[in-house]
Amino acid sequence: MKPIPLKRDDWRMAAVVARREIKDSFRDWRIMTPIILLTVFFPALMNFAAGRMMAFVSNYGAQIIATQLIPFLLLVVGFFPMSFSLIIALETFVGEKERKSLEPLLATPLTDYQLYLGKMIAVLVPPLLAAYLGMAVYLVGLYVNLGWTPSFQLLGQTTLLTTVQGVIMVAAAVVISSQTTSVRAANLLASFIIVPMALLIQGEAAALFWGNHVGLWWLILALSITAVVLIRMGLHLFKREELMGRDLDEVRLGWILSEFWAVMSGRRENNGRYPNPFRWYRQTLSLIPQLGRPAATLTLALLGALGMGVALAFVYRLPPDMLASFTSERIAANLDQLQIVARGLPLAIFMQNVRVLVLMALLGTFTFGILGILVFMLPWVIVGFAAGQIFLAGENPFLFLVATILPHAIFELPAILLAASAALRWHLTVIAPPPDRTLSEAFVATSAEFARVFIGLTLPLLLVAAFVEAYITPQVLLAVYGN
Repeated sequence: MKPIPLKRDDWRMAAVVARREIKDSFRDWRIMTPIILLTVFFPALMNFAAGRMMAFVSNYGAQIIATQLIPFLLLVVGFFPMSFSLIIALETFVGEKERKSLEPLLATPLTDYQLYLGKMIAVLVPPLLAAYLGMAVYLVGLYVNLGWTPSFQLLGQTTLLTTVQGVIMVAAAVVISSQTTSVRAANLLASFIIVPMALLIQGEAAALFWGNHVGLWWLILALSITAVVLIRMGLHLFKREELMGRDLDEVRLGWILSEFWAVMSGRRENNGRYPNPFRWYRQTLSLIPQLGRPAATLTLALLGALGMGVALAFVYRLPPDMLASFTSERIAANLDQLQIVARGLPLAIFMQNVRVLVLMALLGTFTFGILGILVFMLPWVIVGFAAGQIFLAGENPFLFLVATILPHAIFELPAILLAASAALRWHLTVIAPPPDRTLSEAFVATSAEFARVFIGLTLPLLLVAAFVEAYITPQVLLAVYGN
């Protein structure tokens, strides 16, 4: 992924665009009237609700419930003005394009980066100021009416959450506005922004209610990374030539299937002719060097998952009777029972691994690869947890890992790493497509390359690993832990 060369002059010119757009927004009564109402009326309503809630619960001696819910109302007060930013953001490009007011701005000598940043800052500033003002009005009302003041940590967390959520909504909405051809389509796609953010507010409410401030700091970090990814994605995808040259969106299913098959079958690299199997495998193996960075990322995730599993084992120690099942004698006894069902294990193991990898690939397509990485990490967390429990049971965890994991991991780990790396490369194409391809072309091509790696390399290795895990790994375990 290439770095974005932003210079000081880019920020200066973006500020020029932002000032122009902000002045236009403040002059538009259709924008300012709802913002002012949400800033003044809604905090007053929340103050009234907080007062009634405190009066109600005080009759039952449950003031702590209202005290824990008051910070949630502070989040809601900041969220409502920020949600209004979606309307402004969706109008930034596609709305002006429909009104024929975008062409003069696109004709200026501004770069795509400067124009995009200026538009995004202009959309973000009015709702963000309204959110801060609304939160201030709400806090002043609480102090006057109830004498309640937030702690410095709580105030900082709610302010940061409001800011980061606003940046995420604006960045995502501006990306949608720059990639759609009508305001109607942009408004329909906006539901993919507002619904997750509304669900996120509920999760934040639960964290505030239980006082989980450490979890909120981690959430702020995750949301900040998401905001940076969305901003970077918009900078990579925005091209004024495509914005003016695209008048109609259509799903070209035939083109998608033909492009996918051309890349997966190897016809694209073989001048339109089907390659023989040896040439197809050489083409597929040539994709492996392109998986270097995704593989390095996943290797770090694997090591982190193992460490997390070990840490969880020490935090959540199993009871002594359950720890006894990790001793050498119990492991050998369990292996004797395993031999009874060994014949049906290879197919079951193979299908389970295939299902997990397909699920990982599908989940990552709409989460920028995040859910795919989490699915990849989950088995290694379990392995680390088991190794930690083995240590707590008085056994050698390294001997356990070598005996239970290493025999089939020689084949299974490269297979999983290849598939996961190809899937992550496919998922990240949405954030930064190659400069010589459109987003749709790059997305279809990398999905086909994932299919090549999965079918040509991963499936054969998984099949071998399944037989090794079913027949050889138990024998190694018997040799290590048997009498």
